[in-house]
Formats: sequence, structure tokens, C-alpha cells
Amino acid sequence: MLIGLDLSPAFPFLDHGAYFPGWHATPDDGPALWALVDRLAADDPHLSATSFIAHSEARRHFRQMGDCGDLFGTGRGRLRQCEAVQKEMGLSPYSSFNLVGAAQVGKSSLTGMRVLHRLCGAVPVWPFDPLPASGPVIVEIYTSLAARAAGIRAGRSKMRDGAALDAALAALGCRPHAPLARYNDHATDALLSTAWLRAVAENPALWQPSGLTDEIARTEGWTFGCI
Repeated sequence: MLIGLDLSPAFPFLDHGAYFPGWHATPDDGPALWALVDRLAADDPHLSATSFIAHSEARRHFRQMGDCGDLFGTGRGRLRQCEAVQKEMGLSPYSSFNLVGAAQVGKSSLTGMRVLHRLCGAVPVWPFDPLPASGPVIVEIYTSLAARAAGIRAGRSKMRDGAALDAALAALGCRPHAPLARYNDHATDALLSTAWLRAVAENPALWQPSGLTDEIARTEGWTFGCI
């Protein structure tokens, strides 16, 4: 079972040699990062992470509404190595330290880290963990990659009707979908991404991207499909 999560499982590390340079508690790898986020947000309901980003050291790295930390950086903020590859592929990634605007992925990523902490040791997360011989594995996805594979032009990847979804599914070799009670871009993204994962899961090149090193696999992770 291949499980795609549309979030960042870790923050940038390689650019400064740390997730949170200057903070004595900065973790050394992905699982330790998940544990830190979960510990500092332990009292937050629904696996949110408000307490984490309010921490005096953590908040310095985030751009929040009305509060841009002094270590956030410039422009879109710090990027992981796979996000630099995404830019080369013509995609438009934002830093996972960004918590503002429609394109931000930071909030879902923080909640995702709390989820991954609970799954640690039970469900492998690629590439932090090696691929199992069988059973489930979690990968990070970027839904625009699925849309691109289905022939949808950049800027038009959000589908909100059944006809557009069926056309995209057909491009990936899938039969028409069972009608949904309600159409929105979240539901159609999920269906199209699932079809794409099924179509490309056996492609060895996607599991061995040239830019993925052991250090990146341990600290930053990688977006499945970025090569």
C-alpha cells in the first residue's frame, strides 16, 4: 500500500546544517524533529501545533500572520533540496516555514509531523525509512505532479467537476470515477493523486532520484516523483 501525504515531512536542513540553527534543541534527523514538534505541542487539540510555533526559539524561523521571524529568510523562505529540484521542474514550491497565504504548507506539515511521530516504527516513511518488502509505506507527494502527468496545464490543476476529473483519470489509464456527493479541488486532487501513484509506483527511477543522498534521506526527506 502506497500512501501519499501532501505535506512536508521535515524542514530544510542542508542549507544551514540544522533545522533551527542557533537553537540548542534543534534535532538531528526527521524522527527526532517529529518528536520535538509533538512534545512541544502535546497539549494542543486535534494534533495542531500552535504551541510549537509560539515557542520563543521556534517562532523565529516561521512567517506567521503579522509575525515574520528574524530567521525566516527572504522571499519564499528556506527550501529543502527536493524543493530546489521542484523549481527546476517548473513547479512553484514554498518554504514549509511559511504559515501565511493559500500556498502555505507549513500548518499541515506540522500536524503531519505529529502524525508521523505516532506512526514511527509502525509504518515506514520513505526515504527516512527503507522501502519494506511488503505492507504500507508513506511518501510525500506534490499534487501538481499528478496533474502534470495527466496532461493538465500549469495553473489549471484544480478540478471542480466530474467531467474534468474523468478526463484526467483517463489520461492515467483509469476508468471513470464513481460520482461524488460534492466536488471540490481537495477531493479531485486526492482521487487524481491516487490514480497517479498507482500508475507510477513501479517506476524505479522515482525511488532513486539522482539528488537524494543518505543525509537528505535522513534529515529533509524527498518528494516522490521529483527527479
